[in-house]
Amino acid sequence: MPPPAQVAAAPNNSDVLGSRITLAIAVAIALLHIITNTRYGLHRDEFQFLADARHLDWGFVAYPPFTSAIERLSMAIFGLWLPGLRLFSVLAQATAIVIAGAMARDLGGRTTAQALTAFAVALSPLPLFEGTEFQYSSFDYLWWVLASWALIRLLRDENPRWWLLIGASLGFGLETKYSILFYIAGLIGAMLLTSARRWFFNRWFWAGVALTLLIVLPNAIWQLQHNFISYRFLQHIHARDVRIGRTGGFFHDQLIICFNLAAVPIALVGLFSTFRSRTYRPIAWLFVLTLALFAIAKGRGYYTAPLYPMLLAAGAAAWERWLAPRHAILRRSLATLAFASIAAIGAYACAILVPLADSGPLRSFALARNGDLREETGWDIMLHSIAQVRDSLSPDQQAHLGLVLGNYGEAGAVEILGPQYHLPPPIAGTNSFWLRSYPSSQPTTNIVLGVGDDDREAQFTGCRLAAHVPYPPGQNNEESNDHAEIYLCGPPRLPWPELWKIALGFG
Repeated sequence: MPPPAQVAAAPNNSDVLGSRITLAIAVAIALLHIITNTRYGLHRDEFQFLADARHLDWGFVAYPPFTSAIERLSMAIFGLWLPGLRLFSVLAQATAIVIAGAMARDLGGRTTAQALTAFAVALSPLPLFEGTEFQYSSFDYLWWVLASWALIRLLRDENPRWWLLIGASLGFGLETKYSILFYIAGLIGAMLLTSARRWFFNRWFWAGVALTLLIVLPNAIWQLQHNFISYRFLQHIHARDVRIGRTGGFFHDQLIICFNLAAVPIALVGLFSTFRSRTYRPIAWLFVLTLALFAIAKGRGYYTAPLYPMLLAAGAAAWERWLAPRHAILRRSLATLAFASIAAIGAYACAILVPLADSGPLRSFALARNGDLREETGWDIMLHSIAQVRDSLSPDQQAHLGLVLGNYGEAGAVEILGPQYHLPPPIAGTNSFWLRSYPSSQPTTNIVLGVGDDDREAQFTGCRLAAHVPYPPGQNNEESNDHAEIYLCGPPRLPWPELWKIALGFG
């Protein structure tokens, strides 16, 4: 790989071909997801977003309101059709690819740089995964990339009005996933360490700040009204992740998850070239500071994935300029090698992350390596088993029946798919299900699933094993491994209002 070159201060706006290739890559990835998203079922996380979407509010225990609001719109348009429910997530990833190509263009890249950047982002593991499900991280990725592009335009054009787009991106980011606070801290640090500090004295900067605060204000009020319950949730989840080792591979994940491994040299060139550029040095500091903050805080490795498109864009533009005066054979050979390497890594990532097949060896290959795909299976079997237990009860028991679930996946599945089986609404103490409380009728007969043995016996009377969910061999996910037994219990040992005071759990 060539040594880093100085990032150009002026873009090439005449290269229409590069923009067309970028758009073609984004469309191809979108079509891949739309076609393959018909396979398997909903993920446990998706069930939680959909359940919250049926009870829209300005905040939820586990996350801000944006993702569930988008999914409420998806349900209104598409019902429970999987490709429709995941469409906005797919569009978010396709848009991020287009923006990544635009970054390369605005940093002086011509056709090869734009295409290489878009190709590397499109075939990076994290963005590929984000198009297979709707998660808050799917939209979070877009807001980071959009803010980074606006920052590049600000630095290139010296036009302070770009602070409005930065402010809007960060505001919607905060309404999507709170981890963008690390990006904001990195951005402020990058400004302080470079000549960009002058923007602190510009009215457009403060207009951008005001726009961010205005967008996030409803969620801030909700948090205040709910005693900042999301902060307690994040503390619990972070402590759990550290305890079970999910944060241990932070730097390993940078190479394996965050972006395409074959693009490492391009990203390094991007980092070095932006450090060498007086104009674009804030980009390098933004990356370094944000990465360092996550590492110090023991964040999950994939949290930093949205930082890499700007480095890939800068690296591709610098690499293209280094190649420009070289012999045509060398240029074509190195470009072919770069694209082929990225394609090879991307194909392997697709085989694991994208549900390319619903049967056969390719499906087995993916299920053996992708726990998220395994979490999309078995929900109908679970609900059918619960319905069978319900049907075995007397009419009086069914009239006073409660359905108590131990995690948000089970509760969400009952909320979304349960009406097909005429099941009652879920009762769960996890996350925002706890805020929705228990039925006013206060059930006296309870079907209990997913609650640990000690908690079940401590909370309910007369529990007995009622059924074992017949998950297929090899499903190997949380439900089949740990929550396959359905219990039938009597009333709670405490009155429902007293039980609910201690029922809140985070997951």
